[in-house]
Amino acid sequence: MELVLITVAFVAGFLALKCQLPPLVGFLLAGFLLHDFGFESTPTITTLADLGVTLLLFTIGLKLDIKTLLSKEIWAGATVHNLLSTLLFALLLLGLKFLGVTSLASLEIDQLILLGFALSFSSTVFAVKTLQEKGEMNATYGTLAIGILVMQDIFAVIFLTASTGKFPEWYAIALFGLPLLRPLMFKFLDKAGHGEMLVLSGIFFALVMGAGLFELVGMKPDLGALILGMLLASHRKASELSKSLFNLKELFLVCFFLNIGLADEPTMQGFILGALLVLLLPLKGILYFVVINAFKFRVRTCLLTTLTLFNFSEFGLIVGGLAFKLGWISGDILVALAIAVSLSFIISAPLNRVGHAIYLRSAKWLKEQAAEKINTRDQFINLVKLKC
Repeated sequence: MELVLITVAFVAGFLALKCQLPPLVGFLLAGFLLHDFGFESTPTITTLADLGVTLLLFTIGLKLDIKTLLSKEIWAGATVHNLLSTLLFALLLLGLKFLGVTSLASLEIDQLILLGFALSFSSTVFAVKTLQEKGEMNATYGTLAIGILVMQDIFAVIFLTASTGKFPEWYAIALFGLPLLRPLMFKFLDKAGHGEMLVLSGIFFALVMGAGLFELVGMKPDLGALILGMLLASHRKASELSKSLFNLKELFLVCFFLNIGLADEPTMQGFILGALLVLLLPLKGILYFVVINAFKFRVRTCLLTTLTLFNFSEFGLIVGGLAFKLGWISGDILVALAIAVSLSFIISAPLNRVGHAIYLRSAKWLKEQAAEKINTRDQFINLVKLKC
């Protein structure tokens, strides 16, 4: 069965690429198509999908400066956007319920808030792939977008941990000693060379010391992979390690997107609700722009960051999947979330390709910050001073 799943995913991903869309859109659609023909996910596909997400968070951690998360524009910006978008989406969904949208008729206010919370996230996978393809991971707007996404990932992990009713074991406090092991981990990386042992070292740190150790003490494994990556981020081989894991991570993520499509059968109600949810995207984008602009970033940075985050997230699907398992939402809602995520990628991909052109056309309509008030992270380079 795995051979059929991989073959269909390959064809769908290739066709999406030829249509100038991210291959992950093809993988999602392949999952929907396969499910419609009676195929289901397999333990192998599910395991590889989980490994893909774990390695993704580990490689994000490798490129993240911990000081970045402590910046008020990151932690405060992500928190404010998450709260505002959750509240706004819940109110709009409540309005749709009163207007007679069938899929929302049976949902109570707490379920609508949960759905709004799931929609408040943006896709880490999509953003990272988009920034990598454009070579702008280290641009100001790129680091800002990734920082906000990491904070959102942390919010999701906290929710998932609390919702399952599982609390960390008392000895989880020992995890605070991990930074003390950083010199030893650095020495291992120094001795690992540049070949297969470097790749194996990365897998060991991500899956064993990160995900495995955190799971052992009753915490979310993915959070462990992220934190281990952050601990190793200052090592001179961090960038090389991230590049060495790139192809492996990409291969596993194919299974992740395929698995989403295989989760449930699309229905007409699900398609209708999914299309309605996509109408919330402009509001989400406006909120991003306003929040980032409030921290005195240039219009260009605000706009490009907004476009990078202008989508729904795979973490929203994970939240929805857990809610479905716990009986909080119906299968139609989960399908609608998956459809909304897919459509948001289709909309966001071409917008990101022409992001700079959109800025050039819209800059004259947007009010720029006064030069002396611009955030220090976003200052123009003073060429006169450089020459002096």
